[in-house]
Amino acid sequence: MTLPRVLLVEDDASIARFVELALEELPIELITCTNVGDAQQVLQAGHTRLIITDLMLPGESGIDLMQRLLHEPGPGHPIPVAVFSAGLTPAVRDQLGAMKVWRMLSKPASVMELENCVRDALALPMATAPNAPTSPAPAPAAQALSTAAQAEAEAIATHFAGDEFLFKAYRASCLQQFPADVQQGDAACAAQDWPALRRLAHSLATVLLTLGHPTQSVRARQLEKAAAELAANQCLDHWGKLRAFMTQL
Repeated sequence: MTLPRVLLVEDDASIARFVELALEELPIELITCTNVGDAQQVLQAGHTRLIITDLMLPGESGIDLMQRLLHEPGPGHPIPVAVFSAGLTPAVRDQLGAMKVWRMLSKPASVMELENCVRDALALPMATAPNAPTSPAPAPAAQALSTAAQAEAEAIATHFAGDEFLFKAYRASCLQQFPADVQQGDAACAAQDWPALRRLAHSLATVLLTLGHPTQSVRARQLEKAAAELAANQCLDHWGKLRAFMTQL
């Protein structure tokens, strides 16, 4: 039996890994592309049933991809598009609505939001959650979690549907990716390539929040803003602090 194909257009490896983990139990074929050109080649081959795309991509953007779909439809019926982005401002939502985008998911989304999105698009049956066993109330000492542990517990509950194993698998993949992210950020700063630094900061803000590091996520947002404004000194300051945090994890 041929599995329904879902195309993910996402250039950040950590976020792509999050989507892969969120959807790995579904009976689908997930294909990931990092840019619009590669996505177009997949679409021309046919059989794609759903597109999940970021907006901020290298080269052509997610908006460009949707304009291509409107003016250069591929084979078969129109394909529903789910935009998965941290940049869903009211103005962007209005623009996407005018382009008949099927669904909009704000980063960071939970695994259940992503799974339900795919189930709805492909008319897959909803999963039945097992009844959770009743646990005794924690002892007073167990209630006194550190700030870091509490933030991690909140991240597991909010983004991973309480699945600690899934969270740990995602965290491990992010820790493997961070050295490459640091290298990319260093290169962008050395070349004063602020657009590249902005794209990296945009992705890191979502990744760090998903991992339970809200303060560092805010730092990444500040870096993204500084890079958009071409504020070199602020970029270097924010990147230095963010880099120090990432290298100590």
